[in-house]
Order: sequence, then structure tokens, then C-alpha cells
Amino acid sequence: MSTESAVDPRTDCTADADGRITFRLRLPSPTRARLLLARRHAKGRPEQESRTLTLEPAGSDGEVRAVLEPAPPLAEGRWDVYLLRGPDAERERLRPGLRDVRALVDGGLRDRPSPLAVRVPYATTDGFLAVRAWLRTAHPEASRVDIADGTMTVHARLHGAVLSEGAAGVLRLRGDMDTVRGFPVRRAGGGFSFTVAFGELVAEDGGARVWGVFLRPAADAPLIRVGRLLDDLADRKGVFVYPRVTVGGSVLRPHYTVDNDLAVEVTAGG
Repeated sequence: MSTESAVDPRTDCTADADGRITFRLRLPSPTRARLLLARRHAKGRPEQESRTLTLEPAGSDGEVRAVLEPAPPLAEGRWDVYLLRGPDAERERLRPGLRDVRALVDGGLRDRPSPLAVRVPYATTDGFLAVRAWLRTAHPEASRVDIADGTMTVHARLHGAVLSEGAAGVLRLRGDMDTVRGFPVRRAGGGFSFTVAFGELVAEDGGARVWGVFLRPAADAPLIRVGRLLDDLADRKGVFVYPRVTVGGSVLRPHYTVDNDLAVEVTAGG
């Protein structure tokens, strides 16, 4: 029987504000057992990276725990969690138990140094335990996205860098790095905002297109992708749904991508 399809112990985990994740489970014979975090690879490609954690006794009834410390950071991607029962044992997928991620809920409200390392434990669509990780040099964390009068105002906070003269919100056309639209940044408290005129994103022929949302933190600085990573949600594409806006014969819809980056989709109206 394949260990990939076996029913394995349920694993509780707790995430703290510093990026530490503690895993707890019960094993009948915990001696020399370990946890393995394996970075998910593209289909048909070899596994990219793994991290092994020691399981130590944590109470009675065979309870053991392993701690994923904040350093070194995990590479950006999805990390599946496995159990290794012994030195030569095959790895077994683990199913999630209780996931305490309360400490992550307001993670975007405090300043983060560079590099920005984020980890969120979650349940996969097929019911197993995994950790979503992001690793960014700097990151503009989106908060509100207000839509009114044919515009979109993005409110965000910059982590790991500072805003300087010439900062701008920038939308770049997917597949064409030379096609960009810039919008001035307004500072407010510890954050910033910029307003996008939807009419500037519509193609003359009314064709479909997708714009990525970026911040240029200074006049000559490289673009940084705007997204929402600093809370307890590993995937927000289907959770944060914004209204559609019609401009001429086109329909525009702000949304979050599979990587939790902010984008605007333009399609022909129908």
C-alpha cells in the first residue's frame, strides 16, 4: 500500500508571530521518528528541497513535537509535511488536526525587516497538512481595495524598504514588461495608497488582458509586487472577491492570484 495514500496521524500545529511553527502528534512508538518538510515541485520535475525536524517527547500517551524555527527561512513555495517513523522508513503524508494561526491574523500591522519570511500552515485540497511560504526582499502588503467611480484605490503598507521621492503605484501588463501605467502614491500614517483609473487599463480593441499591481518605492527603484501575505490565509484567490466594473465594452475585476498577488483582469463585456 502506498504511503502517499495511507491514513496517517493527525497533526496539530501552532504558528507564532515570529514565524515559528510547532507540530504535535501522537505516535505509538515515537523512537527516532522525524518530520520531513518537502518543497512541492512542478509536475515531472525532481524534488527541489527538504527540511528534517526532530520529534521529541512532549507529554504522556506518546505525544511528540517538532519545532520549525524562524531561521533559516523556507524558500518560497508549498511545503508538504511527512512523517518518517525511523531511519529507513518511507515517508507518510500527515493530515491536519487543530491549526492555531491566531498570531498571524494582524501580521501586516507591524513593521517587518528584510528579508520578509512568511509561513502559513494549511490543509491542502486533498486533506493533507502543508506549509505555504513566501520569501521577499521587500513587500507592499495590501489592506483595503476600494472601488468607486471607475477607479480602484489600493491601500498598503511597505515592509523591508522605505518610500522615497518618485514612488508610484504601477500596473504592468502581463506578458509585456514594457507596457506600464503609473499612479502617484499618497502617504498616510504608516502606509500609503494610490488610485488606478480603470479606463487606462482597457485595450483599444477591447481585448482580454491581465495587469499585475506593483509598487515602485523610489524613482529609479525596481518594481515590487503588491500582495497580501501577512495574515492567516494561505490562499485568498477564492476568498477575497471584488465587484466587477464595466468600462465601455470591457469588464474589469481586481483579484488575488494563486500567489496572493494583486492583479486586475480585463475581459470583453458580454
